[in-house]
Amino acid sequence: MSNGLEVLGVALGVVGWMGTIVSCVMPLWRITAFIGDNIVTAQIYWEGLWMTCVVQSTGQTQCKVYDSMLGLSMDLQASRAILIISILVSVVAVLASIAGARGTNCLAESSGMKARVAMAGGFMFLVAGVLGLVPPSWTAHQVITDFYDPLVHQGMKKELGASIFICWGSGALMSIGGSLLISSNPQKVRVRPDKRQYEKATTSPSCSHNQDTSNV
Repeated sequence: MSNGLEVLGVALGVVGWMGTIVSCVMPLWRITAFIGDNIVTAQIYWEGLWMTCVVQSTGQTQCKVYDSMLGLSMDLQASRAILIISILVSVVAVLASIAGARGTNCLAESSGMKARVAMAGGFMFLVAGVLGLVPPSWTAHQVITDFYDPLVHQGMKKELGASIFICWGSGALMSIGGSLLISSNPQKVRVRPDKRQYEKATTSPSCSHNQDTSNV
């Protein structure tokens, strides 16, 4: 059962890691909201973490990378940094979980190092998953707040893009995968007997026997 949980945890972690990369690259974090004057429009705007795209009514798409990082909003800059950290932590988690898996020969099976490495990989998957949930939640909160703000012009209002939902799902998969890896490798604590108690227990009978002999 533990082997199955371990394999499932690694698989979910890898899928979540790949999904995080896809959501980070795709320019579909914010899309044009079809309300008011935007119901009939010849252009659809996509906004991502690294670029913005314009989709014409003819189907032609033109994308442009952001010119200046300092000109970006706070949530966009933070989402970039947090997702990059999440992806890097996931890379280490993938390597650690594969090295610590029971079916691999990267580490000795007899030593406890293999289980500890697998648990470390699960913990890093869990951390990466939690980090991966922050950017889409922050962006979604900002998009929803602007959408219902009457002071924001209808042409500036956006809707949630597919990348946000992919990032949510990927973060959840990594968190679940990390939890499965941790639960499939419980830490075993070995209780070693005290050396002094062992010596006392072995020497006490002989001492009492010698004392009885001397009395006789």
